[in-house]
Amino acid sequence: MTSEADEGAVSDALARACERARSLLVVTGAGVSLASGIPTFRGSDAGAVWAQDIMELGTNEFFRRDPVTSWLWYLRRFGGLEGAAPNPAHRAIAALERWQVERDRAFLLVTQNVDGLHRRAGSQRVVEVHGRADRVRCSRVRCEKGAPDGWIPRAEIDQERFLEAPSLETLPRCPACGEILRQHVLWFDEYYTGHSDYEIERALRGAKAASVVLFVGTSFAVGITDMILERALARGRAIFSIDPSGRSPHRAVEVLAEAAEAALPELCRRLGVDPDAGEAGASGSEPA
Repeated sequence: MTSEADEGAVSDALARACERARSLLVVTGAGVSLASGIPTFRGSDAGAVWAQDIMELGTNEFFRRDPVTSWLWYLRRFGGLEGAAPNPAHRAIAALERWQVERDRAFLLVTQNVDGLHRRAGSQRVVEVHGRADRVRCSRVRCEKGAPDGWIPRAEIDQERFLEAPSLETLPRCPACGEILRQHVLWFDEYYTGHSDYEIERALRGAKAASVVLFVGTSFAVGITDMILERALARGRAIFSIDPSGRSPHRAVEVLAEAAEAALPELCRRLGVDPDAGEAGASGSEPA
């Protein structure tokens, strides 16, 4: 079914599937953070990032060619994260995790977002498959502060000197080797296997094990959504999508054409779950 189906029926089907799910996989995109004031990338909202900036900016090739412009663009982008707080969608997903874990059932959240709002809302079993805005790393591969395992908290580097006088000379540098630092994000010309933080194998194990897959606020335009969708379809899993556009990536995906911050708390209430309960932190140890 698609969004042409009755919204209530789709929501009932989703609630029943979640109630029965031995393993629930939630996959989120930029749409889940829109209500927190963070623009999407390819969405129809006025602030959609790629409506204003060409995708060339989000590449390692561009960074190598013009690291100053790359750093300035990302600092403007990440500056918009300051003051952003988890919205009801983030909190509801954290509550669903806690509910599943308390029932001794499996849960995994795979997010394309780098804003950290899922963790701040209480999510613990989370894969941040595109990296993290609160970290940077050395651009030299094999440096202890670079790929495949190294990183530095953004709070520990001096960005002010660069912002005051942007130049090659003032770019933040690696404390271990002196090379230019880069954003700790997956660029369009890079691979999910490029850094251990992306946890691609864990994400794909979750896709293989999931009995129910719920996509939230994603345009289905990146590799990870394709990989997870293909695995879920091949195994005949129950697949749902919450997206206000109502678009469906496949006829087997049932779509709820609602905003995430409205639909997810409603889903929690149908399951008898407090949609704000996740803020206390999910219980149980994080699976490998």
